[in-house]
Amino acid sequence: MSVQTARRAVVPASRAALLAAAALAWVLTVRSSSGMMPGPGTMGRDLWGFLVLWGLMMAAMMLPSVTPVVSLYLRTLRAHATGWTRAGRSTGLVVGYLAVWEAFGLAAFGAAWAGGELAARAPSAAPWVGAVLLAAAGLYQVTPLKDRCLSHCRSPIGFLMHFGGYSGRLRDLRVGLYHGGYCVGCCWGLMVVLIAVGVMNLAWMAGLAAAVFLEKTWRHGKAFSLVLGAALIGYACFVPWNPGLVPGLHMSSAMPM
Repeated sequence: MSVQTARRAVVPASRAALLAAAALAWVLTVRSSSGMMPGPGTMGRDLWGFLVLWGLMMAAMMLPSVTPVVSLYLRTLRAHATGWTRAGRSTGLVVGYLAVWEAFGLAAFGAAWAGGELAARAPSAAPWVGAVLLAAAGLYQVTPLKDRCLSHCRSPIGFLMHFGGYSGRLRDLRVGLYHGGYCVGCCWGLMVVLIAVGVMNLAWMAGLAAAVFLEKTWRHGKAFSLVLGAALIGYACFVPWNPGLVPGLHMSSAMPM
């Protein structure tokens, strides 16, 4: 195999590796939720246990949508960066990217804990809070900040080329942190939805992961983002009279107090 052919083969291999990692994260997440119903709070986990679970969830949900960015980044690397060097550099990007989402997990832990307290201590107010959160997430979908962050995630070639010429051992980690910051800016509202409907709600996890992927990769992704926002606002309108729609803020009679 020629050097040029080997270089072309790196991108599909990296894409396959990321998708395999996402699949493994899904398997581990599903196993972690075995026998658990979606509910309020941190699902009995302390901070470190929650962060481990959150990291798996973010890997499962986000890695498919970041795969095109990693593939594009590999194409911007210097010509001599081949084989294991490229694999290591793309790994650095992914580690930096997931580190940002793991840091966001600290806020998610606090929000999940607060949701559990609210569901237990003020069950009549909790559905209204859930409705506000869902409506806020829907409204964020149409804001200029959302549009800017989504535009970056959909077309990151400018910043990738800029960072591709950086030197130093942490250059790829910096790329991942930078891109992860934009991704959090794009998707934090959808993660708030996940808190409202229950951290371990696998059906919502799958739906939100698909939504993130379509937003970032589909040619109609921006229009889809607006439709998703309208759908969340419409869903929020039913929550105050149907608390079960937000199991992350609703203590059902089957749950221990």
